[in-house]
Amino acid sequence: MEMKNVKIGIAPIAWTNDDLPDLGKENTFEQCVSEMALAGYAGCEIGNRYPRDLAVLKKALDLRGLQICNAWFSTYFTRGQKEETIQKFIEHRDFLHALGAKVIGISEQGNSIQGTTLPIFDAKPVYTAAQWQAVTEGFEILGALAAEKGMRLGVHHHMGTGVQTEAEIDYLMEHTSEKVGLLYDCGHLYYSEGSQEATLRVLEKHIGRVVHVHLKDVRPNVLEQVRCEKLSFLEGVRAGSFTVPSDGVIHFEPIFACLAAHQYQGWMVVEAEQDPAKANPLEYALKARAFIREKTGC
Repeated sequence: MEMKNVKIGIAPIAWTNDDLPDLGKENTFEQCVSEMALAGYAGCEIGNRYPRDLAVLKKALDLRGLQICNAWFSTYFTRGQKEETIQKFIEHRDFLHALGAKVIGISEQGNSIQGTTLPIFDAKPVYTAAQWQAVTEGFEILGALAAEKGMRLGVHHHMGTGVQTEAEIDYLMEHTSEKVGLLYDCGHLYYSEGSQEATLRVLEKHIGRVVHVHLKDVRPNVLEQVRCEKLSFLEGVRAGSFTVPSDGVIHFEPIFACLAAHQYQGWMVVEAEQDPAKANPLEYALKARAFIREKTGC
């Protein structure tokens, strides 16, 4: 398998968790980026411990040979906060552009339950027709704004949101233009749909719109616990629902083969939030990096 023009990155969420600040509170920004570089990654996404001063951040990254490839952005179109979302997006876009990133990953959080205590499987939001219209129209605007800087918008399908299931991803892709790309996350797809087949099927259907890839694995025994005990998304994270590629149930070879066959170009980013006190971030980063190198040559 040959994958050209693909770079391998990692997210800081394994060191410091933005949604659960107590996870990794002992880990500094400097430790995080140093261990990313030590583990052999070319770049990373941005976490809440990262300096917001461009000069400070660039120097720290350049010293370690790291690039910024993406950073999460929350939209609030389902709350009617269109103008506020657009203005904040422009600021976020310009910050990422100054760092050389080519992708902006977004997620509609107006009625998301991912950060709440609600059961992730039972309380999932489902968009009304009006909400779908607000979201798709809003995403089109953001896609055009990203294009102004030569960047791509990538919608992150995510547990606890209205763009989570295979059917919802299909609907989003059918009702938006090429300006709206997809941030493909195999871990969230398996979590939502419960099968390897669905995880691969979504990728095959929408490979032409994929602008960024998140690689994470899942532990099926923990997902079953989340379902049976009606746990929230964040309770599942604490329990170990996610892990790095090669450490869970997902078969990554077909995913890599699909990306290679369609000549995917861009970043593949290990994004596996765990409790760093239980899963040493450097150890798991090395484990994932060795696996990806073995399977893809990247």
